[in-house]
Amino acid sequence: MPLLASSTYKPPWGLANGHLQTILPVLFRRVPPITLERELIATPDGDFLDLDWNRDHRSESLVIITHGLEGNSANASVQGMASAFHRAGLDSLAWNLRGCSGEMNRLLRTYHSGAWEDLQCVIEHAAASHGSYQNIVLVGFSIGGNLTLKYLGDRGPAIHPSIKGAVAFSVPCDLASSARVLESRINSIYMNHFMQDLRRKIREKAATFPEGISMEGLDQIRTFREFDGTYTAPLNGFLSAEDYWARASSKPSLAGITVPTLLVNALNDPFIGPECFPREEADSNPHLYLELPESGGHLGFITHGEEYWSESRAVEFCGRLL
Repeated sequence: MPLLASSTYKPPWGLANGHLQTILPVLFRRVPPITLERELIATPDGDFLDLDWNRDHRSESLVIITHGLEGNSANASVQGMASAFHRAGLDSLAWNLRGCSGEMNRLLRTYHSGAWEDLQCVIEHAAASHGSYQNIVLVGFSIGGNLTLKYLGDRGPAIHPSIKGAVAFSVPCDLASSARVLESRINSIYMNHFMQDLRRKIREKAATFPEGISMEGLDQIRTFREFDGTYTAPLNGFLSAEDYWARASSKPSLAGITVPTLLVNALNDPFIGPECFPREEADSNPHLYLELPESGGHLGFITHGEEYWSESRAVEFCGRLL
């Protein structure tokens, strides 16, 4: 489908600003956890992933939720989405990217924006272990959305047959564009927050792999270009930050999506650049729905009440598929 003509999202009075939409949910939103059943699974390369389930309904439909950069399954955005699908009668599985569940992963490699083989592992495990799931829908936030879209596009018709569709919010589908935007002075508060967490992760990993990771210059790293060039790229088989961004971005893969997929990127998202609004790709793929609200920030979409607009929108879209 082409670009949707309009969005149903209207921000509450006084909350249209993209930075407010981005920051307020992080600081003030609290959602009671609903995915309380933890399961550890092995990956084919000898690592592990932590999955958090809600299976109260024991239904035949499941939503698999992927969090964003330096997030985890306990994030309010993840638990809010799981709760919305629970109210709609679906089971939910919120999984943690490697090293994000509170326990460092076993291997030298780290998670990254294009590592969809872990999502594929989660999907196959869920379908095989709990065979009643005839319908699976995917929801991804930020780089979790990038990873979801890249999985769908790269796999094309070879995705798991239970997958009926997907929704992705606030996706930096062109990683280089987002990296440039986040380097700007106005976004320094976000960059400093990410770098603090990422540097801590590197210190933890270096304690386990002292010969595989150099700490030299770590405290001077200030941007994704520097961090990805020094750590993300070499630890995960990329030649440079630019090579990583090019190969891990989901935008070039959007043409391969074969199931109904909704991508929602707010026009005032402070994390993403102009290349992250793939209008041409949506025009040329009948399975890709692109919705561009005027407001919403990065993973904001605030509304009054228990359920955020993004959660209602995801349930509405996926409900039509199921």
